[in-house]
Amino acid sequence: MMGARPSLQRGIMKLFDLSGKVAVITGSSRGIGRAIAEAFVEAGGRVVISGRKAEICEQTAAALKAKGGEAIAVPARISDRAQLENLVAAARNAWGRIDILVCNAAINPHFGSLESLTDAAFERMMTNNVLSNLWLARLVAPEMKERRDGVILFIISIAALRGSSQLGMYGVTKAADAALARNLAVEWGPWNIRVNCIAPGLIKTEFSRALWENDERRAAREAATPLRRLGTAEEVAGVALMLAAPAGAYVTGQIIVVDGGVTIA
Repeated sequence: MMGARPSLQRGIMKLFDLSGKVAVITGSSRGIGRAIAEAFVEAGGRVVISGRKAEICEQTAAALKAKGGEAIAVPARISDRAQLENLVAAARNAWGRIDILVCNAAINPHFGSLESLTDAAFERMMTNNVLSNLWLARLVAPEMKERRDGVILFIISIAALRGSSQLGMYGVTKAADAALARNLAVEWGPWNIRVNCIAPGLIKTEFSRALWENDERRAAREAATPLRRLGTAEEVAGVALMLAAPAGAYVTGQIIVVDGGVTIA
């Protein structure tokens, strides 16, 4: 039994091995996106750090390289198709391939009812949160089809699964992403391209600060969560690693909820 343990450990490590894989991750200069990038690098992958601000992207890539990882920074606004085309081209120029796409970047400029939502805000959110994901997926799909292997992940939200009087439009865009993932999974499954969603609950990041920095509001949320705490970006990253690695090779078209039990309570 003692002699089998090293073999077992190697088998487990292989399940979560990204050696030789290249991942493009939007919104990866901080928060959940950065945690995913760090997990992928630790698993042997190469990552492309992308976000709106070039300086922060460079700092994040430098921090990963300082730890022995392989990373480059390519800033891009997800609402600009030409910038996304450049993002994909830069990744290929650097490493010759893209194996994994993680669409994490999103916006939420409207906090309030759908009744008060403007047409401009609707169009902006749909472009940033949904259309950009379709653009990127279609950009990386040809080479994935050629290799008959690829992973696409959309980071959505439990707002896609529940109604809200304040986050309704954000939830609408994330529900659209879930439908997009299901349909792409059906269309591209014959080429062994897996498309999944991760739906976090309240994760303690800068993006969600307005939802957790108020002590009273945070206490109420924690009390309504079976695990009685908020989530961490690293806990979302662990699920992303599983889905991107061989461990998730037979999972596609799914929404994996990471919310401490909120949606079942």
